[in-house]
Amino acid sequence: MGLSEADQAVFTEVACAAWNTWATRNGQAVATDLDSRYRNAAGPVCNKFARSALATIKKHVPNVPAETREMERVAKTVWRDSMEKLAADATNAGCRTVHSAVKVGW
Repeated sequence: MGLSEADQAVFTEVACAAWNTWATRNGQAVATDLDSRYRNAAGPVCNKFARSALATIKKHVPNVPAETREMERVAKTVWRDSMEKLAADATNAGCRTVHSAVKVGW
């Protein structure tokens, strides 16, 4: 999933520093939330992963710094493309359905 030059350009020193500061301060809470959601999500693993990751992202993304918004746009594109690929490659019909359902992202 190579990023375009324009997408790569959003990873500025200011944006990355803002993200790193936020992640350092909030990483444990995000990890705890993700772990709890994963453990409580219904199987199969593809559903546990996709649903818990998306729910955690949706919960925490409103609180990330404004300087990271362009990085978020790129992350949404990567998420969508990844879910499309996982849906296309999944051998399990349930996983194809889950990945297709969550590809829109947050």
